[in-house]
Amino acid sequence: MSSTNSGLGRSIGFNSLLLGVFALVTSLLLASTYLNTRDRIAEAERLSAQSGLLELYPATSHDNDLLDDVLPIPDSYLKTLGLRQPADIHIVRKAGEVIGFILPAVAPDGYSGDIDLTIGINADGTLAGVRVTRHRETPGLGDKIELRKHPWILSFDGLGLGNPPRDQWTVTKHGGIFDQFTGATITPRAVVHKVRDALLFYSEYGDQLLTAASGDGAADDNLARDEGEQP
Repeated sequence: MSSTNSGLGRSIGFNSLLLGVFALVTSLLLASTYLNTRDRIAEAERLSAQSGLLELYPATSHDNDLLDDVLPIPDSYLKTLGLRQPADIHIVRKAGEVIGFILPAVAPDGYSGDIDLTIGINADGTLAGVRVTRHRETPGLGDKIELRKHPWILSFDGLGLGNPPRDQWTVTKHGGIFDQFTGATITPRAVVHKVRDALLFYSEYGDQLLTAASGDGAADDNLARDEGEQP
């Protein structure tokens, strides 16, 4: 009996050792795979983010790194842009001159919820362009806000708060200049209103933003003091 127990114990010990070795080898393989793919994944994510910015300001229009050249959006303006957490504004430069900004915004009142936007605003306050980056609108109706589905989003290019007048920044059904879609008014209206809000943000904050982007430390201090005071 003692011999049998001893053999059983050796068998259990051996199996435990095998399991331990297997777990160690598996952990090493997983760690190696992560280390080998981490940089490639990070680079792929960076290129994806960059491609979205380049849709608004192509590579030939600027000479800075749009991803890394940023300023934080003051907390007091996050609500205006529909943002629920801190975010950055991307600065667009050419030969040392600030020519525009790219900022995120969220229209919370789409037909099916949030519509995430990326909005390019030139230094003079006109729109370089608008793109929808995420939404859950109805296929075949509201999804026409996507450029790959319909050119409607291009109707913002070159416009500003005075062109059209502020009260015409809505869909034609409500007295504005922007077309709605057949069977879908809520979706385009939500996008138009949020783009208008982004332009209002720039009209209030643009001068400070331009100064801060130009590297004036005093301006940066003033912006920090202004946070929490919505004009």
